[in-house]
Amino acid sequence: MQLNKAPSGDGYVWVRQGFWLFKKNPLAFLMLVFLYVFIAQFAILIPVFGVFAVLLLTPALTVGFMTACQMVIRGERVMPTVYLAGFRGTDSITKKNLLVLGTVYAFAILILSLIASAFIDFKQLVTLLTQQKEPTIRDVQGLYTGLTIGLLLYLPVAMVMWFAPILVAWEKMSVAQALFSSWVACWTNKAAFIFYLMIWAALIVAVPFFLEAFLDGIGLRAAIPFIIPPYSMAALTVMYCSFFATWKACFNKE
Repeated sequence: MQLNKAPSGDGYVWVRQGFWLFKKNPLAFLMLVFLYVFIAQFAILIPVFGVFAVLLLTPALTVGFMTACQMVIRGERVMPTVYLAGFRGTDSITKKNLLVLGTVYAFAILILSLIASAFIDFKQLVTLLTQQKEPTIRDVQGLYTGLTIGLLLYLPVAMVMWFAPILVAWEKMSVAQALFSSWVACWTNKAAFIFYLMIWAALIVAVPFFLEAFLDGIGLRAAIPFIIPPYSMAALTVMYCSFFATWKACFNKE
């Protein structure tokens, strides 16, 4: 494998390539993301073990989605069983490494949650997100403060995990080597990634916020559930498709 250094402007290119890939088979990608969200929400209902199981399997599911991206590019039919690609047709060492990687990820999230609880009142945050009344300025400030702290804490984990599942499954790297290589790739291309993440922050966070405010302002609040959730699901799916573009841009075969 050879690591590439992408210019900062490639962050926009990755987003555009995500849209291109999504348009090749939108129903397949939407089906995969909806299935993942459904499984994750169902697992949350199982105390402790459910959340751990989702985190444990996240690297393998990532490999499955990236495999689906390859299949769509080749014009092949994508089925939900593609999520098993990380465990199907691979050697026992790769399967074990994916589970080890998932365990590392699960414990990293647990540690981050414990650290974040010292700065964020999660009970108040859940109440704010689920209550029907209009939040105060102080509530909004607390929400954005919590999100900012959470993002800063998660960023190092995201960097080591971004490419690690693919490096383990496709390049047969060890867990430690994959985590290190992912970090190096993200750090080497940090300018492009910053631009890339800023675009997705605007599309996934800012656009729904302004859409909701606009619809509420013109008296069409009843239409919000029919517009915002479908938009958010589509945007999230395109973002997942763009992950494949980051892989192709940062790594190639020698």
